[in-house]
Amino acid sequence: MDSDLRIVIAGAGIGGLSAALSLHAAGFTNVVVVEAVPSIQPIGVGLNILPNAVRELTGLGVFDAVSRRAVKTLDFSLYHRCGSLIWREPRGVAAGHRWPQLSVHRGHLQQTLAAAVVHRLGQDSLVTDARVVGFEPRGADRVKVALQHPAAGGSSVHEADVLIGADGLHSTVRAALYPAEGEPCGNGLVMWRGTTWAEPYLSGRSMIVIGDDQQKIVVYPIVPPASSGSPSLINWVTGLPSTALPPGGTNSAERRAHVLRHYSSWAQPWLDIPALISEAVDILEYPMLDRDPLPRWAFGHVVLLGDAAHPMYPVGSNGATQAIVDGRAVAYYLATLDDPGEALAAFEADRRPKMTGVQAANRRMGPEQAIDLVHRRAPGGFTAVEDVISIDELREISRRYAQTGGFTPAQLNAEPTSPYAVGQPLQDSFPQPAESW
Repeated sequence: MDSDLRIVIAGAGIGGLSAALSLHAAGFTNVVVVEAVPSIQPIGVGLNILPNAVRELTGLGVFDAVSRRAVKTLDFSLYHRCGSLIWREPRGVAAGHRWPQLSVHRGHLQQTLAAAVVHRLGQDSLVTDARVVGFEPRGADRVKVALQHPAAGGSSVHEADVLIGADGLHSTVRAALYPAEGEPCGNGLVMWRGTTWAEPYLSGRSMIVIGDDQQKIVVYPIVPPASSGSPSLINWVTGLPSTALPPGGTNSAERRAHVLRHYSSWAQPWLDIPALISEAVDILEYPMLDRDPLPRWAFGHVVLLGDAAHPMYPVGSNGATQAIVDGRAVAYYLATLDDPGEALAAFEADRRPKMTGVQAANRRMGPEQAIDLVHRRAPGGFTAVEDVISIDELREISRRYAQTGGFTPAQLNAEPTSPYAVGQPLQDSFPQPAESW
């Protein structure tokens, strides 16, 4: 390992920042993360971090900082749109894991990771207003990275020993490696997302999916109540066929009215779904997109990571989860193999087959496929789910997805620390960002 390697990471998302922290933990000090936006703001809504990634955050010494404004998910349930329960399972520690599952605001997670990067690697380690627009080899073991600075204007060139493309679904690093790939793939669904301060429901830490084979809503709390009787910040995501959308763009009020038209009758005795939608501060629209799996991530001293490498439909809580694991894995191989090109190839050989499997599972809608099966067999609803689908079949859908994603208790608990751990476990010791939502 050469601790003086100059490593440039394109993208200060969850994967890029996790990679930077992992590289620091492994002994690399010459690491810079470049991000296109002028400043990192707490944008976005909620996401889930599964126990296999929470294990990595714990090893990086940021678990306490992340979890202080997160919910430790207790259970996960699937409901038919008629209100009948299809499947419920415990999650995190309640399921036997050593580590919890965390439901968290994306902005809180990203800003916490960014604060840790700056504290540990220095202020110059995180450069905003810097978009990677191209790169080319400089000799056998260097990469020339071209940057544009949209807000400030102008451009610059940096040399690196390693370039990690963690710049998301619309990655410019991936586009340079695969110039003929084209636009992301869609499945015909559009997501409408929001967050709402509301009374806790069910266990107070429940993640639920309600729906049929055409439309669904996913709901989970991402900020716990400040005190008993106080509201939680509830994240919700609807999925609708694009054919159900009105033509042309819509403003916030029109988006709200449109979503309410499709979910006005979806109130449950324990959760007022129309109220969640109507009381959201804002409603965001996203098409459900991914890309086809790649035959290769690593090209000499350049590699892809996270959504740049394996973008997947946002079901099953594996997007941010696997980006965090990627970050730890790439640092492990760079630290344990002397040649960076061999290290990046080893990282790919380890992670790419696993992520190809998760991408395929998410195209089948992950654990949510149980709702589709039940609705097709009993579109009018049911009295007892066992009359429609066996408990063994439901259990197998859940087990198979967890096995593919690498987060069964047996997979994780066999190793008390990460297989990608290098160096000593770190402790929380950095200024934490103020909340702004």
